[in-house]
Amino acid sequence: MMNTDITIDALWQLLKDHQTEIFYTIKKLPFTYTVKGGEIFVDRRSKSITKATFEQALNKLKTDKEQIKGPKSLNVFGAPYVWAILKTFEIV
Repeated sequence: MMNTDITIDALWQLLKDHQTEIFYTIKKLPFTYTVKGGEIFVDRRSKSITKATFEQALNKLKTDKEQIKGPKSLNVFGAPYVWAILKTFEIV
């Protein structure tokens, strides 16, 4: 089931509510993240992933969901982590 109707603000609240929980990439790599303002900081990366990046991924899913089959097709920074989070929340 895909819930691509979620708003960026609702998604961001989910991110805040679930920070420090363990998520898994497609390659089964565990990671956690923390939210600071409009960014998430993943423990496996040095750079943050912004709220705008998640919004871009949501927009791609809404406009082109047939073409989005995995992290690479999202074509956003931090795609493996963005995809893992969206998958966990049943957005993809």
